[in-house]
Amino acid sequence: MVSLPVSLEKEQQLKQRMNALGVREADLEETFVRSAGHGGQNVNKTSTCVMLLHRPTRLQVKCQATRQQGLNRFIARRLLLDKIEQLQTGRIAAQQAAIEKIRRQKRKRSRRAKERMLANKSHHAKKKAERRGGSDSWI
Repeated sequence: MVSLPVSLEKEQQLKQRMNALGVREADLEETFVRSAGHGGQNVNKTSTCVMLLHRPTRLQVKCQATRQQGLNRFIARRLLLDKIEQLQTGRIAAQQAAIEKIRRQKRKRSRRAKERMLANKSHHAKKKAERRGGSDSWI
């Protein structure tokens, strides 16, 4: 593995994690492209964005988190290892279910469902007002 601009400790942890997951450096295809977004002239002239492809699983990661190519290489490897670990442990199904649940919660309600929900709310508010007493002195 080529030396990355992080501490030796972090680099060793990355190597250990790669070995634990059975990922070899030879299995990775690394390409560099120009980043997009903030960064000005540095982003426009240099290829700081790192794209990693793990050939056996065909998983691909793109990282342009920083303006430094070396640091992006390190972050891309960590992201790729996260994806491979999720694939191996089967956590993808649980994560997809959580994403789908959030999508359902954010989805726009139908008109009938909205009317029913608002009717229930007003009914509940009336019940609470009756419990407080007849006078709404706080309004």
